[in-house]
Amino acid sequence: MVVYDRLAPEALLAVAPPTAERVYVGKRPGAAAMAQEAIHALLVDRARAGRTVVRLKGGDPFVFGRGGEEALALADAGVPFEVVPGVTAALAAAARAGIPATHRGLAGGVALVTGHEAPDASSPGVDFDALARWGGTVAVYMGVANLAAICRRLVAAGRDPASPAAVVERAATPRQRVVTGDLAKLPAAAHAQHVQPPAIVFVGPVVGLRQRLAWCERRPLFARRIVVTRPAARAAALAGPLAEQGAEVIEMPAIRIEPPASPAELDAAVAEAGRFDWIVFTSVHAVEALFAALDRHGRDARALAGAGLCAIGPATAAALSARGLRADAQPDRALSAAIPAALAERGDLAGARILYPRSDAAPPDLPFALHHAGADVRDVVAYRTVPDGRNAERVRELLGERAIDWITFTSASTVTHTRAAVGDELLRAGGARLASIGPRTSEALRAAHLAPAVEAETHTAAGLAAAIIEAERASAGFARNPSDQ
Repeated sequence: MVVYDRLAPEALLAVAPPTAERVYVGKRPGAAAMAQEAIHALLVDRARAGRTVVRLKGGDPFVFGRGGEEALALADAGVPFEVVPGVTAALAAAARAGIPATHRGLAGGVALVTGHEAPDASSPGVDFDALARWGGTVAVYMGVANLAAICRRLVAAGRDPASPAAVVERAATPRQRVVTGDLAKLPAAAHAQHVQPPAIVFVGPVVGLRQRLAWCERRPLFARRIVVTRPAARAAALAGPLAEQGAEVIEMPAIRIEPPASPAELDAAVAEAGRFDWIVFTSVHAVEALFAALDRHGRDARALAGAGLCAIGPATAAALSARGLRADAQPDRALSAAIPAALAERGDLAGARILYPRSDAAPPDLPFALHHAGADVRDVVAYRTVPDGRNAERVRELLGERAIDWITFTSASTVTHTRAAVGDELLRAGGARLASIGPRTSEALRAAHLAPAVEAETHTAAGLAAAIIEAERASAGFARNPSDQ
């Protein structure tokens, strides 16, 4: 069971097993999904019932997260628990914004304070007079609603109104935004930019280092929202490089991979796999499907002895390598059209017996070309591509708001099923640029009157990510220089 707050990222929740119960108990200004006492009771009751419970919080659970209260409730109930330390939000936000919390000669310490309560003279929790006299960095959590009052109180207590100050909104996310200004002017600047929680306020000389130390905004995909339509099991190879360069990645798997409707034909081919001259793999899924068939019959890679192995693209070759097998032939280009020539370099194809395990949606071009070269091709469906469409509703909404920058396509089938899930009109009018992994995928887009903005030179997930990054770098309108509002 996972009990989580408002700021828990979807990607982290996805790490929990599919069978885990997920309970949202988040709070936002003026509203709470569940009262704090009810959260205490929930944790105690589920633990006593024998559940393994994760209480997922943002930042450090013991810094303005009410983690101490929840731990005390567990301790009083005799429920054993452990605390996994986190990086507290203020220090993470400062580092992501290019603001050192401390710096020799500028700030010898940092104060973490709450801005949740109005900082009037009767405020019991924070000594604003002492903070004003102190020269270190002040980090104010939950201070957006009371920002004007906080800044006035610090200035009135003696803090220099020209002190550098900043508010960091949605820190450590691809939608991070930083608004800077003098302490006296920061509230007006934040109001003009419609800053909303979650945000953290920083006051002190270290804020002045941001222009030199800001790094997030300089990443080529910073603040770009990119949709990955690849099957969920293989999305990480594309989503990872995009996220590392600053993108907000939305996974909307257009397809998922399933076994063939009947495995009999594949099983029969696998039973005599070693008798073929070549086995041609055009995807990682084909490798996985063939080895799943071997496993069903209690066999392993030794059953392929005697057959040459051909792999299209480095990912497919790597899938064979992971099973201790080296591809005997691999076309220079990751295109099925290049396979006949690659095999012909290894010997005459006339009379060659070739096993081609494929998707149910694969076009007939490759087996036709091999037949034309004189080969005897055993063409079997090894797996099916079926519609998935998870997150399609969210993607439609964002396209309607013109809030998606890129949509990626890694096969012709992802084009087909994304069109069905999202609709051609939104794909054309939603403002998103389309990125294709290779020629066949681009052909599928153009056939639907959808023009790819980029096509990967290397027809791999890494090549597709590189094409998007290069397009952003080449676009003068998307320069990544820190320019605080």
